[in-house]
Amino acid sequence: MINSLGKLYIVSTPIGNLADITYRAVETLNTVDIIAAEDTRRSRVLLSNYNIKTKMISYFEHNKYRKIRKIKEILKTGKNVAVISDAGTPAVSDPAYKLVREAISIGSIIESIPGPSALLASIVSSGLPTDRFIFEGFLPPKKGRRKRMERFIGENATVVIYENSLRLKRTIKQLLEILGDRPAVICRELTKLHEELIRGTLSSLVALLDNKKLKGECVLLIGKNDKNVYFE
Repeated sequence: MINSLGKLYIVSTPIGNLADITYRAVETLNTVDIIAAEDTRRSRVLLSNYNIKTKMISYFEHNKYRKIRKIKEILKTGKNVAVISDAGTPAVSDPAYKLVREAISIGSIIESIPGPSALLASIVSSGLPTDRFIFEGFLPPKKGRRKRMERFIGENATVVIYENSLRLKRTIKQLLEILGDRPAVICRELTKLHEELIRGTLSSLVALLDNKKLKGECVLLIGKNDKNVYFE
């Protein structure tokens, strides 16, 4: 039996450098009926760069329930929908996984178009062990924050956190207090003009941030409690 429902494509887009997009992603965005974008204004820059004229609708955290219903109706008519985030792979630290789940519930086919990810870009360039890692996404700004950090104490893995540059120093100080000194890396503005990787320990990063204010998108990685992986 032929599935008459539209497909839902999960399309990865650049995290900074607009050249970091696959041929397949461009082809998909050109051929689907609708693109559901986290921020249509930001996505318009990417689409214009590749002369993609597909109609866009917004799909983000605060309108997700209303837009999920709309997208499900679009899929039911047999039209194909591509989901993109502001940067990177949708459904990683954004609400797209809820849309994926609802599309599955009506029998729609889900197809991933893989590509850029700040998570993978940061861990492979960090120099920290990659045999096992834990992705924590964004920590809660207040309630439950310390409890989440305390879970890292017994973990024998590299921990990866997305953090706002304004909260970065506070986060590192809290981690130092809870975990003790460990190897750590800040990956800032990955793939962008001012990309910077700062390697050291939690204590050295705190000292650095006492005298230097970082801006932009940051990924923080904390190594195992192992002296053999400290940076010289």
